[in-house]
Amino acid sequence: MAIDETTLNAFIGKAVGDLGAAMSAALMLVGDRLGLYRELAKGAVTSTDLAKRTGTDERYVREWLGNQGAGGYVEYDSASDTWSLSEAQALCLADPAGPVDLPGAYNIVEATFHALDRTLENFRSGAGLEWGEHHPCLFEGTERFFRAGYHTNLIDAWLPALDGVVDKLQRGAKVADVGCGHGASTILMAAAFPQSEFVGYDYHGESIRVAEEKAAAAGVANARFEEADAVGYDGKGFDLIAFFDCLHDMADPVSAARHARSAVADDGVAMIVEPFAGDRVQDNMNPVGRVMYGASTQICVPVSLARNGPALGAQAGEARLRDVVVDGGGFSRFRRATETPFNLVLEARP
Repeated sequence: MAIDETTLNAFIGKAVGDLGAAMSAALMLVGDRLGLYRELAKGAVTSTDLAKRTGTDERYVREWLGNQGAGGYVEYDSASDTWSLSEAQALCLADPAGPVDLPGAYNIVEATFHALDRTLENFRSGAGLEWGEHHPCLFEGTERFFRAGYHTNLIDAWLPALDGVVDKLQRGAKVADVGCGHGASTILMAAAFPQSEFVGYDYHGESIRVAEEKAAAAGVANARFEEADAVGYDGKGFDLIAFFDCLHDMADPVSAARHARSAVADDGVAMIVEPFAGDRVQDNMNPVGRVMYGASTQICVPVSLARNGPALGAQAGEARLRDVVVDGGGFSRFRRATETPFNLVLEARP
């Protein structure tokens, strides 16, 4: 069979790029945990000075810089033999308040390798893996990666896209954050709207403990946290019930939506933030879809299947989510309030 060398070479080129990215994943964590990115963000530096400032070995640092420069994550000036971060690189690699926390995302990648044996077993058996069974780096990485998006969008874009919600929050509203994890979204909203009361619910006890610590450190007295699942929390009459990047993971998303319908006030709102996805498989054959399908295969689907759930997956799409929230959950109004390249923000009303 004749081989089309142009097609073959194009595929090999793509594969080499992916291999370089995979080989660099652990080095992203090295740069984050040893403070290399943070120091580079301060200005141009030689490998020797970077090693001195971070208490590391220059030979390892020099090789790390070569990897990072070849990948486009660090800038190199051959005239001065110095390395630095561009403004965009610094925002994504060294600024926890930046638009994307890339090292946090690599904590999630790290977690998938810790779970590899279970993933292989799940493929053979169809079993699942509970959220709490994952390595703790998943919880830290999830908080970091999603917190960046919330910091950029939640207060200034997502909440204002919900009709009348910001006015209620400014006056004083009752808010539930279901599946809150480490409480990043809860704390952010509580700090922005001190007249309102926020409660974060999560079935993972350790995450609730961390959320309480983080709320105390942030000084937000109007936020509290309870260990409860999405169908078991007791609160009623909420003006806003939020699901941040979690509904698709759940064992029983229909019952979670139905419970939210019973817990929300008659004039309240449910906000469902989900990974961006089209309704057809072909709509998601793109770089974002690749990331989301990868995470979904190893994290989201197993969490749902661990309790015999429907495994909606991170690429469920708006139409399927509408079925869950409206047809199953009993909400009567449902719309896409806004979106980003990574998220759908959906509004549901009784």
